[in-house]
Amino acid sequence: MALNIIRELPHPSELKAAHPLSQELIDIKAGRDEEVKKIFTGESDKFLLIIGPCSADNEDSVLDYITRLRELQEKVKDKIMMIPRVYTGKPRTTGDGYKGMLHQPDPQAMPDLKSGIIAVRNLHMRVLSETGFTTADEMLYPENFSYLDDLLSYIAIGARSVENQQHRLVSSGVDIPVGMKNPTGGDISVMMNSITAAQHHHAFIYRGCEVRSDGNPYAHAILRGYVNDRGQSFPNYHFEDIHNLAKIYAEKELKNPALIVDTNHSNSGKQYGEQVRIAKEILHSMRHSEDINKLVKGLMIESYIEDGSQKIGENIYGKSITDPCLGWTKTEKLVLDLADLL
Repeated sequence: MALNIIRELPHPSELKAAHPLSQELIDIKAGRDEEVKKIFTGESDKFLLIIGPCSADNEDSVLDYITRLRELQEKVKDKIMMIPRVYTGKPRTTGDGYKGMLHQPDPQAMPDLKSGIIAVRNLHMRVLSETGFTTADEMLYPENFSYLDDLLSYIAIGARSVENQQHRLVSSGVDIPVGMKNPTGGDISVMMNSITAAQHHHAFIYRGCEVRSDGNPYAHAILRGYVNDRGQSFPNYHFEDIHNLAKIYAEKELKNPALIVDTNHSNSGKQYGEQVRIAKEILHSMRHSEDINKLVKGLMIESYIEDGSQKIGENIYGKSITDPCLGWTKTEKLVLDLADLL
């Protein structure tokens, strides 16, 4: 047959029993979740930074990076709240290439999804226990969310997934903020429909069970730029783009209108250094429009220890093996500059 079953994977309850959270870590997550939600409701005026590597490809360098981030967070804690990106599943446009730690705990070895599930949970747990940070990940496979639902404080739905029914329905049953990216083609209505679906309640099948969701009032927009039919990248972070989104939000009956701007991907044309300029332009737009200031809750920034990216096998410590990222020196300066501008 064309689809070959390799083995059954552990149920989320089994994995959580084998790798449990202490009550102290449960309490830390609950506190951070509430703080993040208050940013989206407007009860807190802190600025959110969802920041970190394009892909969490190496446990040691990811922990090193996030430990540095912890120290930086203390310097800006009055104005900025950070959620580290620990992205462990990577969508691939053609289906080829490194698909993240979930698939390959060792990027140079064959896929091993059972080991990947364990490695992913352990990495998110280490971040929480060693730095006090709860994390963000992309919901690439909705059925896998149950392995991490006690660890994450933020979820992103990618540009290739945002129109998918299962992603929308599972997002409606999640109790943390879920960001819906505009699709790669840039159709804002697709993103807004996804937010609407996620904010409503639904009945559906999930992991072999009939379930009902309550709706997620924290589902919101992420602008990440778009690609035209010739493969050219175009941004959608400019003043006019965000102002237009604020108008669209105002016409819809959606809870907690909110936007996170992705400073990389098609917004930067994957020119990672442009993230610095783009981040500051967003804050400039916020200062010149009350509507934009109310709508924008934060930024998504791709950042790691070393500038740029590398090929798998080059083994440069702390350098991305997927999209190029902003290095630590530039990241630190950018975060401190943003704090001064807020």
